[in-house]
Order: sequence, then C-alpha cells, then structure tokens
Amino acid sequence: MFWNVLIVVVIVLAALLAIFYFVGRKLQKKQAMQQEQIEAAKQTVTLLVIDKKKMRIKDSGLPPVVIQQTPKLMRRTKLPIVKAKVGARVMTMACDAKVFELLPVKKTVKAVISGIYIVDVKGIRGNLETPPQKKKSILSRFRKDKAKTEKKNAK
Repeated sequence: MFWNVLIVVVIVLAALLAIFYFVGRKLQKKQAMQQEQIEAAKQTVTLLVIDKKKMRIKDSGLPPVVIQQTPKLMRRTKLPIVKAKVGARVMTMACDAKVFELLPVKKTVKAVISGIYIVDVKGIRGNLETPPQKKKSILSRFRKDKAKTEKKNAK
C-alpha cells in the first residue's frame, strides 16, 4: 500500500517537472525574441525625469493599446512607471527595475529607450548617484551588535 502511494507521488512529481521544463524553455525562447526586438529598436535620447512611481498598469496612464496587450496577470502587478519630458512631449514610460533605482527625479539624463520602455540610463554630467541604502531595522541592528559581542567574548 505504501509503495503504491509513493509510486503515484513520484509519477505526478515527474510529470510536473517535465511540464515546468517545457514551459520554461518556451518562455525562455519568447524572452530571447523580445530582447532581440528591444535591442533592434534601441535609441539614445535626453529626457527630463518629472516623476517616478511604482503603480499598476491600469492606473499608469500608458496608452490603451499597451494596456490591452499586457497579459491579464501582469495588469495587477506594480510596474516602475516614469513620467518624463522627451523633447517637447511629456510621456509616460515603463522602466526596467534596475534602471528605476538609478533614475534621479527632476534631473536631465541620457537614456536608452526602446519604444516606451527605458532600458538603460546614463548621467549627462558625470555618473549617476546610487540611491541611499535603506535604514536597517532595529531587529537586524540588534542581531549585528549581538554577533559582535559574541565574537569579542569568544576571543
């Protein structure tokens, strides 16, 4: 009886593993194709960052065509959205998560964009400053102090 249950569980796990493997490969190919399209359409522009927020795509102010093309599950997640002035136009753009951290608000930067997606950013006058680290919680500071005292006591 035990062995029958174990065999069924192993078969189900093997089937799930196979499904995840093939779905993962398919998604990997799709991502590679999208990355090629982004690389082909890249251009460097100067833009003034007006505002940046993480918000749902429905509330972001992106064009309706973009919102309709996004998958249903993606519409509920929060995306890094940047409001920037490109030339004479004020545009709402999506942004890469890594680039979102570096973008300074109310400053002019050189950005590499692909459509309405900001791929990379460079400072016009020197390097961009990295944002300040978040404060550590009281609990983590307490653990760090405790670890230091234990090291001193061990010596």
